[in-house]
Amino acid sequence: MDQLWAPWRLAYVAAGGAPAAADACFLCRGLQDDNDRAHLIVWRTPRSLVVLNRYPYNNGHLLIAPRAHKGRLDELDAAELMETMETLRHMVSVLDGLMRPDGYNIGLNLGRAAGAGLPGHLHWHIVPRWDGDTNFMPVLTDAKVIVQSLDALYDLLTARLREGGAAI
Repeated sequence: MDQLWAPWRLAYVAAGGAPAAADACFLCRGLQDDNDRAHLIVWRTPRSLVVLNRYPYNNGHLLIAPRAHKGRLDELDAAELMETMETLRHMVSVLDGLMRPDGYNIGLNLGRAAGAGLPGHLHWHIVPRWDGDTNFMPVLTDAKVIVQSLDALYDLLTARLREGGAAI
């Protein structure tokens, strides 16, 4: 029997899933700290940030969020919305160059009823997809295989952004 190794999932499973609403916003906690690696923040702009999803659906799964703790689209001013969307567009380009996916799922879960695990802080998901990346594992075993560690992905993305790939 093959073993699947996904140690970062233990914290999620052991805690019973997404953090309770009373817990502080993980995006805001990360922004208040200067240890970006610990908070999986790969890039900060004046009005947005890029974070690795700690519980990815697929390799390269990123979260793009405004820096301001706002949970509704109509709370964002034009500059925040534009810069967040420019950051999203730029990160798709960076992922194209690094990972060469065949496509993407990109979306925003707006409100808890829509599946938002952090309804108080808007964030868009970028999930790279490859032809044939779904197989029997999620269907039969309720498990998804992620082929790259978060540390390796963090190093890859931050190196590319430092090389000049960070201009939006």
